[in-house]
Amino acid sequence: GYPAALGGSPMTTNFFPKKLTPVEGTVQSSLRLATPQVSRVLERCLNGQDLTAQEIVHLFQTQANDTKALFLAADFLRSQTLGDVVSYVVNRNINFTNVCIKRCGFCAFSRTASSLEGYYLPLEEIVRRTLEAQRFGASEVCIQAGLPPGMKGDYYIQLCRAVKEASPRIHIHAFSPEEILYGSKQSQLTIREYLKELKDAGIGSLPGTSAEILDDDLRNRISPGRINTTQWIEVVTTAHSLDIPTSSTLMYGHVETPLHCAKHLILLRDLQRHSGGFTEFVPLSFIHAEAPMFANSMEGIRGGATEMEVLKMHAVARLVLNQDIPNIQTSWVKQGLKLSQACLECGANDLGGTLMNESISTAAGAPHGQFVRPRDLRRCIRDIGRIPVLRSTVYDVLCRFDRPEDDPEEPLDRVDVQENTPFGSYHQLIQLDQFRFTSKDTAPF
Repeated sequence: GYPAALGGSPMTTNFFPKKLTPVEGTVQSSLRLATPQVSRVLERCLNGQDLTAQEIVHLFQTQANDTKALFLAADFLRSQTLGDVVSYVVNRNINFTNVCIKRCGFCAFSRTASSLEGYYLPLEEIVRRTLEAQRFGASEVCIQAGLPPGMKGDYYIQLCRAVKEASPRIHIHAFSPEEILYGSKQSQLTIREYLKELKDAGIGSLPGTSAEILDDDLRNRISPGRINTTQWIEVVTTAHSLDIPTSSTLMYGHVETPLHCAKHLILLRDLQRHSGGFTEFVPLSFIHAEAPMFANSMEGIRGGATEMEVLKMHAVARLVLNQDIPNIQTSWVKQGLKLSQACLECGANDLGGTLMNESISTAAGAPHGQFVRPRDLRRCIRDIGRIPVLRSTVYDVLCRFDRPEDDPEEPLDRVDVQENTPFGSYHQLIQLDQFRFTSKDTAPF
């Protein structure tokens, strides 16, 4: 039968149950051109049915007309679910130290405590950066870092408290599940107890990073000793039970297979149905240039995802997660604005944030900069005929920009992206004696 989402039902034999819009007609034509197997899978998606892991794998492996049908179906679902708006958030990243006790194969950001490139931002500098971000219109600070040796158990709590006291209106989006696990161990509190302390101190949400691929055999290859799948699930579901929302992520383009990605997406879908706290899904393409496991030629390693793989990942994510995690974010810092713009036509509906100080992808060799102005995000959105929407961290609409002539004058629009003044760059930061980790007379934590 013809997909219910396009005007039919699973039992419909008449392929034209109503007059089709041009978009619906295009999707229908693509389904007819696709191979029977892919056409059946896409029809199941459009009828709101769950896909199996093998069906998802088949979508990742599409070619030619099958891929065209995949992209059109994903874009149609996005349109039906969310309309023609594309959202973004004004935020600032504060990666307060790159010193870390872990040595993950994909991470080029971390340094040892003895490294001359190791840095540490004290609380007063974190607060200063937060207040500066707020003056530039930010509603969120995203705070993540390495796991510094000897960290006091209540450090993250004290950090949240200091930021919230200085800036009560700012949303604190902070600490990956890996960091939450580390903080709870250092404080000798359970994960639930630790998250309660963080919530009382002002944390608003957690980034769902440190997920990579939620398969322990693969994790033991790319990041031995890192948080395992069971622990990651415990942190995010416990956060959700305490009304602390989180994002969700997947890192791809390294040694994973389509089946790894399919199982990861199904796991996220099932977790959302259980705990309901994921605000968004963010596919993160592997930045290989400076990654240790690429430099060391790990068996089976690839040099990041291809452009086609990036587009397929966003499209498949829309088809798998649409009913449960409707916000699919595309990461401009990983793949650039042009490819992110293409992702918006393959199922994505969010462009992420302005960032101001992106360090982790930059350290890995991402060439797309550390900051994007709001006006550039809006231009990217309007170029494909969509409507820009400024959102909060949890996807509340703050402002809708229907007409370019009504756009406000914003402080960030006057910042030179190339110079990134006054925010500075990651490469400048690691050279500053002022924040050098090894220059501290006593352990900073």
